[in-house]
Amino acid sequence: MRQRAIWSAVLVVGLALAGCGSATGSGSSSGSDGKLVVWDWKSGEAFAASYLDKAKADFKKKHPDVTVEFVAQPFDQYYTLLGAAIQSGKGPDVMLFNGGGQIRDRVDALVPLDDYVADDKQRLAGWDAFTKDGKVYASPVTLQGYPIYYNKEIYQKAGLDPASPATTWDKFTADCAAIAKAGAKCFALGNKEGVGIQFWLSSLGSTTLTAAEYDAWIAGKRDWNSPNVKRIFQLWKEAGDKKMNSDGANSTAMFNDSFAFFQSGKAAHVMGLMSDVGHWKDFNEFLTADKLGVMKAPVVTAGTTPSLPYDGGIGYGVAKWTKDPKVAADLVRSLTSADALKAFYADAGAIAADTTIDVSQGGPAVATIVSELKSGKPALHVALSSKTLDLMGRLSQQLLSGSITVDEVVKQLAASDQAG
Repeated sequence: MRQRAIWSAVLVVGLALAGCGSATGSGSSSGSDGKLVVWDWKSGEAFAASYLDKAKADFKKKHPDVTVEFVAQPFDQYYTLLGAAIQSGKGPDVMLFNGGGQIRDRVDALVPLDDYVADDKQRLAGWDAFTKDGKVYASPVTLQGYPIYYNKEIYQKAGLDPASPATTWDKFTADCAAIAKAGAKCFALGNKEGVGIQFWLSSLGSTTLTAAEYDAWIAGKRDWNSPNVKRIFQLWKEAGDKKMNSDGANSTAMFNDSFAFFQSGKAAHVMGLMSDVGHWKDFNEFLTADKLGVMKAPVVTAGTTPSLPYDGGIGYGVAKWTKDPKVAADLVRSLTSADALKAFYADAGAIAADTTIDVSQGGPAVATIVSELKSGKPALHVALSSKTLDLMGRLSQQLLSGSITVDEVVKQLAASDQAG
């Protein structure tokens, strides 16, 4: 599998700001001096070359005398380096963010973009993930969602109908038993980073929480003592106890070991991404498009309706210290222009924020994903702060190891969530 930088709505956990040093490459803001500096973790990737070429060409038409320098930072250090820049009040003019807690925790360092990107509001989707208190702080490049992929060939070997995956949790667990007899695991799971629980929470959220509970969760009115909320964490523990997951989940990296396990045909399902890693295009290369399925989450709580969890994936924002916010915002608009996003989809396979892009040649899996966007809902984990997500990752590992109870998990998460 190609090694790629992770950009999902996987919200990178609690990176300390102290003692983080300086970023590599140029980092000084110089927007009024005929130069803009961009920090991201994408521009060094080969599959991003065409995307950046299109964006640069679009920006050049508007500002022919302004040069743009992209500085690709290592993803595992990105928010630490960015934190140092924010503390010093110096750094890039434009910066890339994951949607959700990572950008919301840093909006004090960003320029609200509403006045600059008004003309893009209808064309692009995923704005909510880059919004706080009614103001937009980044323009979405991609959409990030958490579909459940499955291997149709394993279904056939297990005597299951690959055209009719289970629609209830009880039927799903029965199918998993048949899959185990056929010599495969039910789930490919990597939770070394504590990220697996985020996918689990959001993938099963719409079929476990009632519609009212789901909406209240997204609105910030979360009842951690709800039996349905507890049920999600109970299922996480039960799946581990019943050996439904690939072995050694807590010592397996999601990126990219768990995805490689699924691609190798050793697991029937994986809770994957819509992004440029762990997604339909990567899986098609190994399983082939005709063997790759996308299924709705099985219903856990009677009366619930499955929906695809998704939000804005990654987006570019403008630093408050940039000397010319309008020029920097124009660069953001170029980075989210129609031609640039078409190139990103074509080369990286990411579901772009511009949902008018034709994906009909991508195969059945991507067609299914895009068809579910209209009825999709925001992902539950994206609504949580990065601090709470960090804690949830650690607690999820303890749940799998059996060293903590579900009641204690939700108690600690409630306290963290309420602390803000």
